[in-house]
Amino acid sequence: MSRWTVLVNHEEQYGLFPADRPSPGGWRPAGFEGTEEECVAHVDQVWTDLRPVSLRRATAGQPGS
Repeated sequence: MSRWTVLVNHEEQYGLFPADRPSPGGWRPAGFEGTEEECVAHVDQVWTDLRPVSLRRATAGQPGS
């Protein structure tokens, strides 16, 4: 069974990557590893606002944000 790791980038966007490979540039481990299904479930739980962090910060406090 393949093991995956959850990665996160500087914009707080998440992705999955094979656990036995080094993280690609611009990505760092998010602290969760498991099967593909477990990793997808984890990302679904923690990544609730899909907007990049720069957009969330830019619109913070604005009506409708």
